[in-house]
Amino acid sequence: MPDTTLPVPSPTALMSAAARAAHLEVDGPPHLLADPFAAALVEAADPGPLEYHRRFPAEPVLAGSRVSATLRSRFAEDRLAASTADQYVVLGAGLDSSALRCAGSRAVFEVDLPDVLTWRRATFAAAGIDTPPHAREVPVDLGTEPLLSTLVTAGLDRTRPAFVSWLGTTMYLDEPGARRTLIELGTLAPGTELVLDHVLPDPQRDDAGRVYARAIAAAAGAGGEPWHWAPTPDEVRSMLTTCGFTAVTTLPDAEAVGPDAWQRPDHLRPMRLVGLVHARVA
Repeated sequence: MPDTTLPVPSPTALMSAAARAAHLEVDGPPHLLADPFAAALVEAADPGPLEYHRRFPAEPVLAGSRVSATLRSRFAEDRLAASTADQYVVLGAGLDSSALRCAGSRAVFEVDLPDVLTWRRATFAAAGIDTPPHAREVPVDLGTEPLLSTLVTAGLDRTRPAFVSWLGTTMYLDEPGARRTLIELGTLAPGTELVLDHVLPDPQRDDAGRVYARAIAAAAGAGGEPWHWAPTPDEVRSMLTTCGFTAVTTLPDAEAVGPDAWQRPDHLRPMRLVGLVHARVA
C-alpha cells in the first residue's frame, strides 16, 4: 500500500480520479464516462475525496468536479478511439487509467513528475491493477525540462504519428512553459494529434464556472499546484498555429457530449470554465 501518512504528490490527480469514480456511484445514466478502475485507485491512495462525493453528491463544487473530470476525458478518449496513431502519449498521467481502457495495442508513454510516477506505480500495485506491458513511464517536469528527447529515449518513434492527451495540467504551467511544450510537440510527425484542455479567463466563465474555479484554485494552490495560465480559445488557436498545429476543434467542455446528456435527474449541470481543443500537426 502507498504510505498514506505521506503527502500525496499530486492532490489534483487524486481529486480527478475521485470524481471519475464517484460519477459511476452517485450520478445516474447517461454516464458521461465509465472508468471502472478509478474507485480502486482512490481507495488505495486515499479514500477521503471519494467519501466526500458519496456523502455530499449534490454539493455544487463536487458535482462540478465530476462534470469537469469526465467531460475532458470523454472528449480525449472519443478522439483517441477514432485515431489511427499507434503511439499514445499521456501528459500529466497522474492516476489516469485510459491506457487500460482504450489504448488497445498502442505503445503508451505516461509522462509526469518523477515522484508522481512513483506514487502512481505504487497506487496501481496496491489496487491490484496491472499496468499494460506496452506502457512506459517518462519522468519529465514540463515546466523546466525538455519533453521530446525524453520521449524518444523512452522509445517514441518521432517519424510516426502519435496521439497526445494533455488534460488537467496546462493551467499549472505559465504561458512560456506551455508554449515550449507545444513547440516540441509540433515537431512530431505530420498527422500527430493533440487533445488538451485549458481554463478559460474569468470574463469567459459563467457564474457556476467562477464558483467552481474559486474553490478548486484555492484547493490546488493550498496543495502546491496553483493555477497560472488561463488563455482564451483564440489565444490557444494562435499559439497552436505558430507551433506547427492546425486547430481542428475548439469548444466548451459541455459540448463534448450531445444535448441529450444534460436531460438528467441528478445534480450534474454544464458550466463554462474549461475549453477543449483537438489539433493536428500540419
